Amino acid sequence: MIYGYVRVSTKGQEDGNSIEDQQQQILNRYHEAEIITESASGAKERALFNALLDRLQENDLLAVTTLDRFCRTAKEGLEYIDRLRKKGVLIHIMNMGIIEDTVMGRLIATNLLAFAEFERAMIMERTQRGKAIAKQNPNYREGRPPKYGRKQIEHALSLLSSRTYREVEEITGISKSTLIRAKRADF
Repeated sequence: MIYGYVRVSTKGQEDGNSIEDQQQQILNRYHEAEIITESASGAKERALFNALLDRLQENDLLAVTTLDRFCRTAKEGLEYIDRLRKKGVLIHIMNMGIIEDTVMGRLIATNLLAFAEFERAMIMERTQRGKAIAKQNPNYREGRPPKYGRKQIEHALSLLSSRTYREVEEITGISKSTLIRAKRADF
């Protein structure tokens, strides 16, 4: 059997890494592949991936588009590779090639896994550094910006004096939970 594993961290993931993009890449090469799709952070438990690892048998092939869809750390990647090789499963990381069960194949996989882990660590470091710089701004506010402005919320709250939450929500588009939070905060 040929299995394609597709994973996104978020439903709207873009840049050639969407579910559709990954599926298409795998199916272009392996038309008969059974695609397993999961929406989960690679840093957390991936239930479908773990079930697939248990299901794979000798002479099966596992195809993933990129190394970061397969694992997050060099240690984790080497453990998966060893586990699958012991079962006689072929691993095709499509932007790298088939991981060969040779000394040279192990060396190449180890180096690529180490670089992938390094790249991830560098991204996290840059993100933290950027966040630290942003926090120096006195107007910095963590999280997503508010969807509604102060005037919109005040208007919606004023409507509550003569209307129900549901009616105000229909008129303004501002949800009941947002109105309740604003009311508690004495907007």
